[in-house]
Amino acid sequence: MHGDSDVPALAPLSRIQQRLIQSAGEIVQEDAASILYQHTVFCQTAMPYRDPGDHARVWERVNGHTHLKIIAGEAMHPEEGRLVALGLPFGPKPRLILSHLNAEALRTGSPEIKIGASLTAFVKRLRLDPKGRNMRLIKDQLACLSASSIRLGLLRDGRAITFNSHIVTAFDLWFPKDDRQRVLWPSTVRLSLDYFDSLTRHAVPLDERAIAGLSHSALGLDLYCWLAQRLHRVDPAKPAFIPWTALRDQFGWHYGRLRKFREVFCLTLDSVLTQYRDARVILDGRGLTLQNSPPPVRRRLSVVPKAPSPQGKLQSSAKFSTATLGR
Repeated sequence: MHGDSDVPALAPLSRIQQRLIQSAGEIVQEDAASILYQHTVFCQTAMPYRDPGDHARVWERVNGHTHLKIIAGEAMHPEEGRLVALGLPFGPKPRLILSHLNAEALRTGSPEIKIGASLTAFVKRLRLDPKGRNMRLIKDQLACLSASSIRLGLLRDGRAITFNSHIVTAFDLWFPKDDRQRVLWPSTVRLSLDYFDSLTRHAVPLDERAIAGLSHSALGLDLYCWLAQRLHRVDPAKPAFIPWTALRDQFGWHYGRLRKFREVFCLTLDSVLTQYRDARVILDGRGLTLQNSPPPVRRRLSVVPKAPSPQGKLQSSAKFSTATLGR
């Protein structure tokens, strides 16, 4: 008979594991109460996963009939009195920020977003640290995202659609000199009207709890968003097969060895499927088979534009319905 000392101790769950388990349990129990949105182009192509370095000024990805090009921008430095270069947005943070900005804009029906309190509350709902270094990283990535110019290209129903603009048209996002000072958010951020208009027609709804569970992983967020916009569009009578080489081109272009990419992809997909239980996919040695599946969010937000106000500001209303937003 073995004593208690002979029983191997279980390693405590990491914070990431705890977050995944908690969000998965909540998703199983009830429908989404809070919905985020991502533009369909960002569901099919990706921003950089890692810091591409100060020398990288252009990021470009093509996936099928979707083309994304991001050009790093500049911003006025309050102390130097000149425009200085900012880097490209990368990692999970700009993906989280953009889904929040999209949701706020669609919820209110306006491209002008009151960001201060809402972004801090959003970070708390994702169970991330709402202060210190984490918030500075989020603000830094918000600045890079705001300064960058975005070019989106879509082929849809025989039409070629091109969008050239900044996502955010104006911002004030510089850090205080003293790192001990509180990170202050701008009171508002304004999305460009071109991007806002495109978003109202090409938004993909996402479960905020799943985004919270996957908030540590840029690849996990991209896989979840991709499946959310793709699976419900698969022909029920004709599953879609994607070979490993195509998966690496889309999600693992930075991996030199296919074997290593497959290992990382399999582990990440396992995490994603805990957050999207209705996803019907088959992964084998040849690649990934997608089968028709219900979307992770059935309830969607309809944005109904109104006529311009006498002051010339865009007005619109938003309401929940079962109708899908254009994708």
